[in-house]
Amino acid sequence: MTVNQRRLTQHYFMTAPMPCPYLPGRFERKLVTELRGPEANNVHDLLSRAGFRRSHSIAYLPACSDCNACIPVRVRCDGFNPGKSFRRIKNRNSDLVRTVVPPTATQEQYHLFSTYQDARHGNGDMARMDARDYRAMIEDSTVETSIFEYRRADDSLIAVALVDILADGLSAVYSFFDPEEERRGLGTYIILDLIDEARMLSLPHIYLGYWIGDCRKMSYKMRFQPLEGFRDGQWVSMEDAE
Repeated sequence: MTVNQRRLTQHYFMTAPMPCPYLPGRFERKLVTELRGPEANNVHDLLSRAGFRRSHSIAYLPACSDCNACIPVRVRCDGFNPGKSFRRIKNRNSDLVRTVVPPTATQEQYHLFSTYQDARHGNGDMARMDARDYRAMIEDSTVETSIFEYRRADDSLIAVALVDILADGLSAVYSFFDPEEERRGLGTYIILDLIDEARMLSLPHIYLGYWIGDCRKMSYKMRFQPLEGFRDGQWVSMEDAE
């Protein structure tokens, strides 16, 4: 345990049960803590390595009493070797220009975000987010955060990723893209690009949030091998996970 770790004191709270957004008929609870003060980045680093995720200025971990389906996962960048399908996706998007900008919400981003939500998640809570809610999602961060913007040759915005910068990797907080550009595989391309960026920065991991075996929406994460999951207090290979 380092000196910085010994100095960190966090207060944790348990949320009330809420309907699970991923598994019908189940309820979720989360263990949450605030990311505040001069040690926010250090706390965020430590909690990310323990399976927590960030939303706004809090870190949370699923803590359901009768379910452990949510498994934190991360890509090990040094062992990642893109196959033919990944290389095709990279080639399809070779015309795009990526720029890393500060976490500042823009009207252009929000328009793309709304279009994406209406097409992909029309019945979800995020589809009801207005411009103020979107701004809070982007800007209400007390840790090191960036926006990755992806643009076509005509400078029009096609994809956005909200990314936290950790001591041992990049954390993909949320991404969205033009739903009419399905052929490009933009969701996959963003992860491939983050892996390339992490390698350039000599960072070993890309944190992808939670994987749930019975949730089809999460199945894409298993394609990014070697993938590690946080189970029983340690990161282990997910290569044979079902």
